[in-house]
Amino acid sequence: MERLSGLDSAFLYLETPTQLLHVCALVVLDVSTIPGGYHHETFVAELSERVRAVPNFRRRLFDSTFNLDHPAWVEDPEFDVDRHLHRIAVPAPGGRDELAELCGHLASRKMDRTVPLWEMWVIEGLADGSVALLAKLHHANVDGVTGAGLLAHLCSLTPDAPLPDPDPDARGAGDGSLVDLTVGGLLGFASRPLRMARALPGGVTLLPRWIRRARRGEAMPAPFTAPRTSFNGAITGHRTVAYAQLDLAAVKAVKNAFGVTVNDVVLATVAGALRRYLADRDELPGDPLVAMVPVSVHDVSDRPGTNQFSGMFTQLGTHVDDPAARLSQARDHNMIVKSHNASLGATLLQDWSQFAAPAVFGGAMRAYGSLRLAERHPVVTNLIVSNVPGPPIPLYLLGARVSALHPMGPIFHGIGLNVTVMSLDGKLNVGLVSCRELAPRLWDLADALDPALETLVEAAS
Repeated sequence: MERLSGLDSAFLYLETPTQLLHVCALVVLDVSTIPGGYHHETFVAELSERVRAVPNFRRRLFDSTFNLDHPAWVEDPEFDVDRHLHRIAVPAPGGRDELAELCGHLASRKMDRTVPLWEMWVIEGLADGSVALLAKLHHANVDGVTGAGLLAHLCSLTPDAPLPDPDPDARGAGDGSLVDLTVGGLLGFASRPLRMARALPGGVTLLPRWIRRARRGEAMPAPFTAPRTSFNGAITGHRTVAYAQLDLAAVKAVKNAFGVTVNDVVLATVAGALRRYLADRDELPGDPLVAMVPVSVHDVSDRPGTNQFSGMFTQLGTHVDDPAARLSQARDHNMIVKSHNASLGATLLQDWSQFAAPAVFGGAMRAYGSLRLAERHPVVTNLIVSNVPGPPIPLYLLGARVSALHPMGPIFHGIGLNVTVMSLDGKLNVGLVSCRELAPRLWDLADALDPALETLVEAAS
């Protein structure tokens, strides 16, 4: 039995019928590289074997009303891969619009918590002959880094690579008993006052330290200071998705010309696309949009749990018309933000999320959503922008070359837009997720990304 961390559990407690907290990945496959050709039955049989060999795919939640602490992971004794792997065809004519609409529909479905928290949909019928795979995994079970790692376990570097042998060191979640869960939960609950006393000094001094940095011009934007846009309202359970693919070589050319980072270029590109998207709707605010950017702490955190990240707030420079000036401002601002975020400590979010309570969090979030309170207070942050590094080489899934891998993160009440980027084999794959009622024409934003990057390339030449 493996106890969930507070941060892992928070994604369970905060989930409602409208605030769905799973992540998705749309994997587009060139099946012409499969030795012997694509056959659905063979493909699914081999995929099932690889899935069974990965412990995270076999673990399910274990909880009880007698448990006073967070739930636990246990090995599912009745694990059946057929409950998770599905086959579906995209409607004709099988273009990007039909594929995105289907993915949005699948992303709108809440996951069954009585079985391991993942699904995969093999999508056929695409006009170009490709086959797509939509993977859904609950955020309690993965973050950006671990999600990429799980997909990597299913892939290989050559199309004819044999199935890997099971990893003898791969440890499953183990079995669980109600007694162990109850006793462990009681001990964990009893130790909370001591853990809170240890975390309290850093939390109490957080606001004064933030104010001092802000007076020196060395602070990230504070929450609740972002301008309001059309995607900063209460969300429904209807998801809309779009995606794009950018040239990583162009991104690196801009990076080298201006002496910035790849992430700076990504944020400036997203800012340029947002500026065009909002201006076309006559709703571009005079103040810059603010993005929450997850930051992986896998390398520096010693805390338990699957989700290992902190979050920083950064201005996107959407109020700046000139692309070169926007990028320079992004570089200068991001240096301040990174320094401020580092001063907060890598484990601040993990430590305080340990005190999350399911009854309080769950009830409060349901009331928050039903009363549409996100539209009654200042905007916490406008959107989430996440950048997940991937391998710079080609990947093959059961012989099929991965031609695109678009990650898609969750959205929240008041934060109705998520833009997630992942690099792979010389491309930046972008996945966008919003709520259909807030952004019915999300493709307009996706289609604005490549022109936004092109303006930066022109400014660099």
